Amino acid sequence: MTQLDQVKALDQLGVDFAGFIFYPQSPRYIGKFMDPNLLRKFRGDRINKVGVFVNESPDQVKRAIEDCGLYLVQLHGDETPKYCEKMADFIGVIKAFRVQPGDDILWKIKDYQDIVDFFLFDTAGAGYGGTGKKFDWSALQDLNIGKPFFLSGGIGPTDAPSVIDFSRQKASKDLFALDLNSKFETAPGIKNMDTLVPFLHQLSPQP
Repeated sequence: MTQLDQVKALDQLGVDFAGFIFYPQSPRYIGKFMDPNLLRKFRGDRINKVGVFVNESPDQVKRAIEDCGLYLVQLHGDETPKYCEKMADFIGVIKAFRVQPGDDILWKIKDYQDIVDFFLFDTAGAGYGGTGKKFDWSALQDLNIGKPFFLSGGIGPTDAPSVIDFSRQKASKDLFALDLNSKFETAPGIKNMDTLVPFLHQLSPQP
């Protein structure tokens, strides 16, 4: 997210998390768009402010947490278990893993299992950050992840039936949240509410 008014709108819709990118190479880098003081002062009724970092120094992460009033951090680089443990002593941690065909996912996550609070599974790409493409969710199907996880990777407006189908699979017992990003944007960091709202209603039909 790069627009505070959109974060407020998502909070009113009952969205649980808003991500803010602290990776300078990203087109969504929050440093270009938002005053840290305004972000720190924002307190939603429900939404949690998540800072997304890539191989950043612990001191820089902690400074951003304090400056912006973050509730969680998502580590999307090559952060080691030791690094994550240091962060987990300070704040809740989501560790992202980039999945590619043939990966032994349980092996990738095993050293982080007792350290971080959540996992996030995304599509592997040439660099860090999202690719806007899905990985094969069946790679998770028969696994016992054993920790709440975020499902990411190119989820778009037409994918509600696929998400609902995945939610009926064995692995979904640990599915905690969906990471919705580029497929719901009109520009980097700007959400298209006309596609996002109907998608959310498909997942949670209104009474």
